[in-house]
This record gives sequence, structure tokens and C-alpha cells, in this order.
Amino acid sequence: MSLQIRWQDVESLQRFDNALKALGSKKMRQAANRAVNRAGDMARTQVRQKLTRQTGLKRPTIVKAVKVSRSSPQTLVYRMSAHGGDISLRYFGARETRAGVSAAPFGNRKIFASTFIKAGWWPNRVAKPNWNGQVFLRTGTKTETGMDRFEKQKSGVIIPNEMVQGETRDAFRSTVARVLPQRLDHEINRLTKGVVS
Repeated sequence: MSLQIRWQDVESLQRFDNALKALGSKKMRQAANRAVNRAGDMARTQVRQKLTRQTGLKRPTIVKAVKVSRSSPQTLVYRMSAHGGDISLRYFGARETRAGVSAAPFGNRKIFASTFIKAGWWPNRVAKPNWNGQVFLRTGTKTETGMDRFEKQKSGVIIPNEMVQGETRDAFRSTVARVLPQRLDHEINRLTKGVVS
């Protein structure tokens, strides 16, 4: 005589068995994919917000610059990337003053001494259409015809660098660390009909 407990005999164990089978299926990868994308989308919102403040650029510029590649059940990778170099001062609310151009790279407005946007003598400055609002500084050299040479001024803001440092990096990491486990727990709970939570 013996006592036996078989897996099939206990209803709750059968539910657990079904839950484990669900977790081992491709449905689990789909659930993980939903969790990764949800966490990624929430992190993207934080990155855009912090990067706007950190760089001093307008939000539409940041939205356009930061490309998103969403996760799939095969990859389970959510990627945000940006390309580009040192951004021209003209994109930071540049306006000409007598002392130089006032602009706000990194969200800090300051005067860039001796820079200019318009041509001519004060107070009769004129905008040159082919200059496109760029900020220039004289180089101290002259052309063959005796005209001053000048060059476009950059801000020092490089979006790919800014994305991976400071408030932006911290916001990304903290959002993912907080949201991803919650979303994964939610998806597993949903997939196993509450057996695993």
C-alpha cells in the first residue's frame, strides 16, 4: 500500500503546470516584448524631456534627432540613437546684440562676444538671406579682395554625447529600472491568468 500524489491529481498544480507551459512558449517572448516596449516608450519620454533641458534645444529638434528602434519578440531590444556633430549656435534662440550674439546652448543664455548674425553698421544692421540666421565670428584674416573672413560658430552641444550623460542618462536608467520589472510582472500575471505574479 502506498500514497501517491500525481501532478494531474491536484488542480492548483495543474494550473501551475499550465502557467509554466505558457511561460515557456513564444507567448512569453511576446509578453516580454510588450514589457520592453512599454518601458522603452516611457524612458523615451523622459529622455526627450531631459535632453531638451540639458541641451537647450527645442523639443521638436530633439524628437527629430533621437531615433527609436522598438523591440520585437525576436530581439527584445529597444534602442534610442542619435547622430550628428557640434550644433550651430543659430538653433539656440540666437539674437544679435551690440556686444555679440546672445544664445542659450546647454540651456544657459550668454553673450558670445564679437559674434554677429547681420551685416552692416549699427544701428542699420541688415539680414543677409543667404546667411540663414547663422552666427559668425571674424577670423582676423582677409580675402584676396580685402574683405574680412568669418566662420560659423558652433555651440559645443553634440546630441549623441549628451544622450549618454547627466540628467538624460540618469532619467533613462531610473525609468527602465523602475518600469521594466513592473511591466514584466504585469505581463507574466496576465499570461498565466494570475497563477504567477
